[in-house]
Amino acid sequence: MKTLSPIKRRKILESVAEIRGMVVDMRLVFIGPPGVGKGTYAKMISTKYGIPHLSTGDIFREEISKGSELGLKVKYYVEKGLLVPDDIVIGIVRKVLKSPECERGFILDGFPRTIKQAEELDKITTLDAALLFEAPLQTIIERVSGRLVCPNCGAIYNISWKPPKKPGVCDVCGSVLVKRKDDDPEVIRARYETYRQTFSPVIEYYRSKGMLIEVYSAREAAEVVTEVEKILRERKIIK
Repeated sequence: MKTLSPIKRRKILESVAEIRGMVVDMRLVFIGPPGVGKGTYAKMISTKYGIPHLSTGDIFREEISKGSELGLKVKYYVEKGLLVPDDIVIGIVRKVLKSPECERGFILDGFPRTIKQAEELDKITTLDAALLFEAPLQTIIERVSGRLVCPNCGAIYNISWKPPKKPGVCDVCGSVLVKRKDDDPEVIRARYETYRQTFSPVIEYYRSKGMLIEVYSAREAAEVVTEVEKILRERKIIK
């Protein structure tokens, strides 16, 4: 399958949003523990309002596939199982945010992870808000431990609230669904604790600047997104 260029992706998003009369200009950061659903919320808002959803993991993979200078540096650390240094991460994010794809805004998912990254982001662009999605750990465990993923098309199911029509088989492409190793309850608990330790300073950074919006996320994705839209309208970010 041919990969769309950033400009083409932006134009498609904007075209869909224009048809709906919902093109906006907003720059958001999404924060939340693994499994809270922030990627889902970001994709829903991205599609509706015509701004790109930027996951640092996706950005890394794209740069590596391009074989760019930054991509090769990222590949070195990823292949050794090491954290990518702040300077390289910031360089890649700066490059993406300065591209035509992001000229009308963006949703950053997974960045910033450190105070240094947050401070550097402030030098690159002006954010409208940082949204913190929260849910009880047990709710996250129930969501994630029941997750099934299609290794072929990427469709995601849940044995409790979104099961496939045929058990163990993807509705979209018919492939056998798999369970990720990191969806085990003990792994989820460990990742949650790592998230809390990593992101607490960043959360307080945005709270101190009056930019943090806390969103209760132990409910259906559509309800969470509706709440987000309501808050962004109240803050005049969506007009």
